[in-house]
Amino acid sequence: MVRNTNRHFKFDWITIILFLLLAGFGWINIISASHIGDEINYFDFSQPYGKQLIFIFLTFALIVLLLAIDAKFYERFSSVIYIISMLSLMGLFVFGKNVNGATSWYGIGGMTIQPSEFAKTATALAVAKYVSDLNTNIKTFKDQIQVFIIIIIPAVLVLLQNDTGSTIVYGAFFFVLYREGLPKFYLNIGISLIILSILSLKFGGLITTFISGILIFGYYFFNRRKSNLLVFILAFLLSAGVSFGIKFFYNSVLQPHQKDRISLWLRLEKDPEKLERMKKTFAYNLNESEKAIGSGGFTGRGFMEGTRTTGKFVPEQHTDYIFSTVGEEWGFLGSSLVVIVFVLLLLRILHLAELQKSQFSRVYGYSVAAIIFVHFFINIGMVMGLIPTIGIPLPLFSYGGSGLWAFTILIFIFIKLDSNRINEW
Repeated sequence: MVRNTNRHFKFDWITIILFLLLAGFGWINIISASHIGDEINYFDFSQPYGKQLIFIFLTFALIVLLLAIDAKFYERFSSVIYIISMLSLMGLFVFGKNVNGATSWYGIGGMTIQPSEFAKTATALAVAKYVSDLNTNIKTFKDQIQVFIIIIIPAVLVLLQNDTGSTIVYGAFFFVLYREGLPKFYLNIGISLIILSILSLKFGGLITTFISGILIFGYYFFNRRKSNLLVFILAFLLSAGVSFGIKFFYNSVLQPHQKDRISLWLRLEKDPEKLERMKKTFAYNLNESEKAIGSGGFTGRGFMEGTRTTGKFVPEQHTDYIFSTVGEEWGFLGSSLVVIVFVLLLLRILHLAELQKSQFSRVYGYSVAAIIFVHFFINIGMVMGLIPTIGIPLPLFSYGGSGLWAFTILIFIFIKLDSNRINEW
């Protein structure tokens, strides 16, 4: 029998269009956030919007390359890509360039490259490869430890470079593993630790231990026919340890600027003078961002008409605080449309992930959605003051070649994998 060697590919244009909408509108807002003077030369490559335009043009060449590579390449060489990415992170400790306190960049001529952005894609490929292996059973403890190691290695390397924001993103992979059968136990522990940490810092270890004790043993007595008392005692001791230990971690491990940001978020500081000093330093960006968003009203002030944006009241507004430009110039209506486009992109990726015939493609698709979601959720929440200030860009929106190219690679590898779905059995 003669085999048909012709392969057919059908790219998902909905995902591509959503990608282009976000990248294009992001560039428009970078213009507003970074222009100087009344006249704008869109091809002034000394300005952030001019540089971003170069990055966008190079992105199209990158897309062509990503879609031209055989889909199986990404699965076969996922381990090699991961190892190379980890080596690039290690190299920063020797050759890295320090920017804003983080040694996360390589200086190449007049440009800088941030390998931690690309490491997320490499980790997504490695996780997808390991989980989809025939010998892997994510429900067994041995395989859980091994996949955790794959995730923890880049997270630790990035954390040692003082890039806390990028480190947090690696928590997104636990949602992916949960979809693939990771016991709910881990998710419950993660959520419980976050809640205990917040309550302990806000109300103290003793009160938090008392509250958690009531909840734990209350649950036991309502379900004691199905429950083991020893498990609940251990849960109580663990919660007590976390409740008192988080204060030590806060005071002795975190950097001063990290403590101040958490203190401002949870309103922990009682000294009025110190609180005012903190607001003028660490909370300045946030306060100005909130004012810019609030001044936009329902429809916004219009393109390049935002007084706080044109007045440069928000430092680095074209990077992490780009959403404040959207809020001021496009108002609630424009901000809502941006959020809707992001949600549509996430839902589309999740929908396509569920359609995949291979587990590798499905796991990778969920990884893409999880990484984008964490970036989107943290950045929007940070700009609006809902969560502590964390240096993390808004995907496809914030200025920067590394971020734009990293998310392009992340998304278009999945688009290529999805296009190969019709060729898989």
